[in-house]
Amino acid sequence: MSIYTTPTAIQRGGFYLGSSPWDVHILGGEDMLRRMAILAILLLMIAPVLAQDNVLTLVTHDSFNVSEDVLAQFQDETGITVQILRSGDAGTMLNQSILSKENPLGDVMFGVDNTFLSRALDNDLFVPYESPLLENVPDEFKLDPENRVTPIDFGDVCLNYDVSYFEENSLALPESLEELTDPTYKSLLVVENPATSSPGLAFLLATIQSFGTEGDTTYLNYWADLVDNDVLVVDDWSTAYYAEFSGSSGSEGTRPLVVSYASSPPVEVYFMEAPPESAPTGSIVADDMCFRQIEFAGVLANAQNPEAAQKFIDFMLDVPFQEDVPLQMFVYPVNTEAAIPEIFTEYSAIPEKSVTVDPAKIDANREEWIQAWTETVLR
Repeated sequence: MSIYTTPTAIQRGGFYLGSSPWDVHILGGEDMLRRMAILAILLLMIAPVLAQDNVLTLVTHDSFNVSEDVLAQFQDETGITVQILRSGDAGTMLNQSILSKENPLGDVMFGVDNTFLSRALDNDLFVPYESPLLENVPDEFKLDPENRVTPIDFGDVCLNYDVSYFEENSLALPESLEELTDPTYKSLLVVENPATSSPGLAFLLATIQSFGTEGDTTYLNYWADLVDNDVLVVDDWSTAYYAEFSGSSGSEGTRPLVVSYASSPPVEVYFMEAPPESAPTGSIVADDMCFRQIEFAGVLANAQNPEAAQKFIDFMLDVPFQEDVPLQMFVYPVNTEAAIPEIFTEYSAIPEKSVTVDPAKIDANREEWIQAWTETVLR
């Protein structure tokens, strides 16, 4: 809109718009200053409202991390301010989001994995969004044909072993889950409770897929054999890895086998003051001994800023974030264009054949399986 004034109007000190956008009222200098002050106050009042349009709230779990410079690049390029709402572990985050889905805690969620995916989808937490960058993601990671969730990273829950223990005792590594019940490995294994631990649940699911739930020999028979072989069960991964596992840095543990991640050995090396000649731990990636976990992001239904949420999902799939993932969250990127850090390629391996279980089957049977496991192993 253009405003036309006469030379007389300008000489009298200025102008302001009246009740009609086309009215121009000639003002004295004091009136103009007063109205300019009022306008400034109004702008200050509406600025926070306008700023909200550029704020994105990310709902995620406590393990989420991203480099400051990578996140800053997204914010600088888009003008979107990212607020990160960490909400406990993945299960707690999901439960909170289901309870608040009519008035969601944020705009986008990251951290739902395939063990909880069906529950999230059945509760209509997300709306579909197909990122153009999905063309760089293998189909094996795309578990929702409606694209309500987008795969971001993956990792494998595997057995880790203390290299020095097995070398000093000239002990061969187990090459199957069944071998763990052999007396050769008596009192060597520590695992996590599947009721309280994500890797614990993943390992339980691997045994269920391998041994089944029906017939003369089931996963429960297998676990009974592990109990007879003196398996140690603890509540969480930190206790298992840092307190009971003999291979972790600074640990006084006595168990040379632990349920952990395929990426744990390079993490051990990464945090050492000086690079070792060889990694102190290794992961066992034999066929059907690891469980594949995939983490997803999705635009939350009823989000206040869905457009920004879509941009953030594109950002998470783009190369800068994907290449940041390994050394921030110690998992692997799903984008095949992303380079893997050398420390990962040197000290870890991706299983050729990991165990997977249909997310709907997990959701339908999780509580029953855990209850049966508890009665077999802990009572």
